[in-house]
Amino acid sequence: MELLLILIIGLLHAGGLYMLLRRSMFKMIIGLILLGNGVNLLIFLLGRLTKGHPPVIDGNAKIFSEIYADPLPQALILTAIVIGFGLQSFAIILIKRVYQVLGTDDLDELNSTDEEI
Repeated sequence: MELLLILIIGLLHAGGLYMLLRRSMFKMIIGLILLGNGVNLLIFLLGRLTKGHPPVIDGNAKIFSEIYADPLPQALILTAIVIGFGLQSFAIILIKRVYQVLGTDDLDELNSTDEEI
């Protein structure tokens, strides 16, 4: 299971970096989404996968007898998903506005200073 997640994380990072290096701003956003999902899976994997054990520990227990799920990585991932969604929605609206004004989403054409807006 963990080896499969490692391969998926590697593919998401490789695909995200490849899409970030493209000239289109739309493909750049897709790359950011892929990288964000890869990082979320990486944090989830580093938090140790445990199946079937909730992160709730009995109040009367003096020592931890069973392996339990760590709630901190889950909270970090939830926060990262919310922040990533806000960033992605802002970037999509920004790209839509740039495309409406300039008529292109090619980064090489947007980088030139030959024409005034």
